[in-house]
Amino acid sequence: MIAAAGLCGGLALWGVGLGMRTAQVLLPGAWVLVPMAVLTGTELLRRTAPRTALIVATVALIADQFTTGSVATVLMYTDVMYAAVLYGTPASARRIPRTTVFVTVAMTVGFSAWLQTVESLLIGLATGLVAFGPAATGALVRNHRDAAEAARLRARQTALLAEMDRTQAVTAERSRMARELHDMVANHLSAIAIHSTAALSLDDERTSRDALGVIRENSVAGLAEMRRLIGLLREGDTEREPAAAPTLEALDTLVGQARTNGASSGLGFTLADRRGTAAARSAGAGGALPAPVELAAYRIVQESLTNALKHAVPGTVAVELGLTDHTLDVRVTSPFGDRPGPRAPGSGAGLVGMRERIALLDGVFEAGPVATTGGTDRVWVVRAELPVGASATAGEGDGTR
Repeated sequence: MIAAAGLCGGLALWGVGLGMRTAQVLLPGAWVLVPMAVLTGTELLRRTAPRTALIVATVALIADQFTTGSVATVLMYTDVMYAAVLYGTPASARRIPRTTVFVTVAMTVGFSAWLQTVESLLIGLATGLVAFGPAATGALVRNHRDAAEAARLRARQTALLAEMDRTQAVTAERSRMARELHDMVANHLSAIAIHSTAALSLDDERTSRDALGVIRENSVAGLAEMRRLIGLLREGDTEREPAAAPTLEALDTLVGQARTNGASSGLGFTLADRRGTAAARSAGAGGALPAPVELAAYRIVQESLTNALKHAVPGTVAVELGLTDHTLDVRVTSPFGDRPGPRAPGSGAGLVGMRERIALLDGVFEAGPVATTGGTDRVWVVRAELPVGASATAGEGDGTR
């Protein structure tokens, strides 16, 4: 369309006899149509081959100076110059404006020295309007276009990063929910599975009644834990009181519940809390332990007791806690071997969940069978070291229970 408009306009100007030079020229008459036709052809190449189009158009514009000249030819040349900067290579976009500045200055100085008239400055001005003006405009438009493209690219990258962050956050939250659900409910369901198996395998009325009592107690406790978890997950529930996270002060209750659940399996449970008394801990420089550390330690003990109920052979399960200036030590040992009688199936998620909890706090976690001092028996040891910082100080005394 640009080429057709330029050609039609040029033919119309030539038809009415309107040219740019009226003095004696080297190629008068219809010769003016040749550069015009060449410029029309270069307009067709302004986007596909801008560099070639500019070279051919420059030669045609120089040839046009030997004819009567046409405004249409000059205007089409300015468009080819503009397109060469806008659609050409980055190197051409940088080089062409500099070249046009040099040509404009050279034409101004050269014709001023040759003609030595004030009017000769108009030649430099015309050269700047025809060459430097379109090149500068093309560079300006190209810079704005590149800046807009860079902004769009940054916006897409930001949206992609935001989506990745959202996906990672959802995955992390789902993992956390899975750990909480497993730790809160697995203990009760394991006790239910063990005692229900015992009730079904032993034809004894008292044993069955005791098993049913334990099953009912763990069912009620499991439902309470489920309701608490659902309450935490429910969105927009502003009337519900926030549920407090379990702390290490509740380990007595947790171990006592494990004693009840493991009595039928020949398991005994002991708790040795060597962190010091509550009064001594409160008098320390930092007071209570950080809430994430207490929750992680509680869940580790809870999951270890659950695994002992499911897999340990008859014997004593020992829970030990110790506190230094920078570390909370948790150690749970249970008899390890081939267990007779009913067993609850394991999912393998317990150790994974404990390891993830410790990793989130940059702690150390170990779990596996260890030979005893005599070497005749083996125990399963779960050990965790949780960093608590310098603010958590150890108290005095031994709280063995």
